[in-house]
Amino acid sequence: MKKPTAKITALLVAAIIGAGAWYVTKQRPLVVNVAVVESNIPIKVFGLGTVEARVLSKIGFRLSNSIIQLNVDEGQQVRKGDVLARLDSTEHQARLAKSKAGILSANATVKGTAAAILKAKAVLAKKTQTNRRQQELYIKRTISAEMAESAKLEQDIAQTDLNISRSNLLAAKATLANSRAQLKLEEVVLGQHTLRAPYDAVIVARHMELGTVVKAGEPVFTLVDPKSVWVLGHISESRSGLIALGHPVEIRLRSRPHELFKGEVQRIDIESDRVTEERRVFFSCHGCLDKFNLGEQAEVYVTTAILEKALFVPENAVDDFDERKMVGTVWILMNDTLQRQSVTFGHRTLDARLSIISGLSKNVKVLTRLPKLLKQGRSARIAQENNP
Repeated sequence: MKKPTAKITALLVAAIIGAGAWYVTKQRPLVVNVAVVESNIPIKVFGLGTVEARVLSKIGFRLSNSIIQLNVDEGQQVRKGDVLARLDSTEHQARLAKSKAGILSANATVKGTAAAILKAKAVLAKKTQTNRRQQELYIKRTISAEMAESAKLEQDIAQTDLNISRSNLLAAKATLANSRAQLKLEEVVLGQHTLRAPYDAVIVARHMELGTVVKAGEPVFTLVDPKSVWVLGHISESRSGLIALGHPVEIRLRSRPHELFKGEVQRIDIESDRVTEERRVFFSCHGCLDKFNLGEQAEVYVTTAILEKALFVPENAVDDFDERKMVGTVWILMNDTLQRQSVTFGHRTLDARLSIISGLSKNVKVLTRLPKLLKQGRSARIAQENNP
């Protein structure tokens, strides 16, 4: 009699354990965490970038010659018009002196031809008066026709000499003007032997040393306008759609990881990188101008919106999430029962949370964690609500 009783007892114990396990896994309400509405949540977009300069110039001479003077080096600040370097200008100084001498010669020629005109006018006046008298005498038959014709010929010759003198004066003035133009040209060429700063700048690099023979157009210095320093950020196309000019940005430089600089969106390129599928966005950086290093790595955080009221769910609590369409399926608690619900998302935070903008009815709670033994239709209760 003892043996059947032991078997029955064992069966009853197994049945009780099985019923308990069935209840725990199938019928007992799950304890779940749900999302609550949060306030004033900033939506930020992250990107990597580098410190760049909008105005960067590689400057050099327009002539070929040897460098005889270098006044600045890397890291120095210069003002607009400061002399940075000079070329050997001995040959062009000689040409300039020759041009000045040419002007003196041309000016003397002008004065000489002007004096010749005065003389030619006096001769013409005298010949004209003589011809008039001779013609009067010829009319009275006092002199011969040959003498009258000779007087007329001398007057014509005097007139021709005056015309020649006037032409010579025009030619002399043209020569003087050409000499002056040549002098200006030589002065311009001589000025090109001096390299000046085109604007207030910082010398980034010096490419040549004293005595180097440079070619025309070959860079001697690289300089930047320090006021034009900004940060170039590379933002994923999937995250860049809401970025607009003027949006605030926070920038962290690799050399100063404990500092966060403020700035704004200054420019958004209209062409994306076809390989990386990123957009180039440029930001101002207040405070970065003091000690900037071109090419330094930077992290950028662009605030694209601030949501006054929003319901967020972690991305890992979303099934079938389509990043391109911003849709997915969440688990909801409705009437103490678990259900699946398709929703549409609006924004994504840097900590991988998604804001739900449509697809939910009233009095519905969204699960923020997906516990084990999750099943549609199973009863559940809220453990605690997340504080905003």
